[in-house]
Amino acid sequence: MLGFEYFTPTKVYFGRGVEKNVGKEIKKRGYKKVLIHYGGGSIKKAGIFDTVIKSLNDEGISWVELGGVEPNPKIGLIREGIKLCQNENVDFILAVGGGSVIDSAKSIGLGLAHNRDPWDMIINRIAPEKSFPVGVVLTLAAAGSEMSNSHVVTNPEGKLKRSLNHDLLRPVFAFMNPELTYTVSKFQTGCGIVDIMMHTLERYFTKDQDTDLIDRISEGLLVAVKEAGKVAIKEPDNYEARATLMWASSLSHNGLTGTGKNAFFPVHKMEHEVSGMFDHVAHGAGLSVLFPAWAKYVYKYHIDKFCRFAVNVWNVEMNFEHPEYTALEGIHRMEEYFKSIDMPVTFKELGIGEDSFEEMADKCTNGGKDPLKSYIDLGKEEIIEIFKMAVGN
Repeated sequence: MLGFEYFTPTKVYFGRGVEKNVGKEIKKRGYKKVLIHYGGGSIKKAGIFDTVIKSLNDEGISWVELGGVEPNPKIGLIREGIKLCQNENVDFILAVGGGSVIDSAKSIGLGLAHNRDPWDMIINRIAPEKSFPVGVVLTLAAAGSEMSNSHVVTNPEGKLKRSLNHDLLRPVFAFMNPELTYTVSKFQTGCGIVDIMMHTLERYFTKDQDTDLIDRISEGLLVAVKEAGKVAIKEPDNYEARATLMWASSLSHNGLTGTGKNAFFPVHKMEHEVSGMFDHVAHGAGLSVLFPAWAKYVYKYHIDKFCRFAVNVWNVEMNFEHPEYTALEGIHRMEEYFKSIDMPVTFKELGIGEDSFEEMADKCTNGGKDPLKSYIDLGKEEIIEIFKMAVGN
């Protein structure tokens, strides 16, 4: 196990009705004016917006609103949010939504704290030096951004989707009521299940040795998500299943399952090029296509770990004479699970052809100069091969 630093400052309020107290929490922290940031308006239809503004009004907290966050949040709206906050003297950002809304809020805060364009900081890898406070009312279990140090933003110019990670980007609090996810569509629920699993798996499959404790935690999380996911797909208003997915979304991406390890997230980086170029592709859908293809390409470099994954997560019987059969069966069962929750497993299902592979691989490797770190370095040729393995029949 490698040495590590572990920092999770986000205060979590979890359970039925907790969002009614968001105004009290903001007032307790001394903030006076809030930007309520959200997506396409579903929070208003569901009554969540009214609950939040009542909580703010009851505590005498002023607020302004900015909706319109899209999946794969865009830098244009983020820049609009920065100007709005500056003009209205906002001192706190409240993200009411899922990962895209939270990431957009984080980026607005990044720009406000540094008085500069956040895209410039993201694209040039400029580390934040200070923070602007962001809180969350979570409505979708998926990205884990409510407790993570990361955020991902899309710039339509150049069709680039890029991330910036830093502990100063962690929200100060998160109100998490599983009931708020009851109305999430079957497709978005499936995307969330995949995203939660992938945040764990990208930390599970590393070169590091002697990580049994964290690997056991990861395996337990994966099994719990697998089982709860099946229930949530069939019974959208099953509280316990939704609660498991919501808490798992946080635990999968707050850094816990990466302690003592050195993870590189190659599949996420490949997927960012996919959904960056093809805006109709949901992040979770891109991951459900790419992760099995990546696994089939690299499993032979850590066959023991892929066998462990197959046995402990997917209940595959170990074949000691031919361990490669066990490893591949685990990958196959993961694919079948994705299919069972109606998630795509091929580029064909996403409407993406091979004519885009060269450009995506080029962007992913900075013109071939920066191969992705994985069990082996993945340059342009290797990434194109993985893309080809994901094409489908």
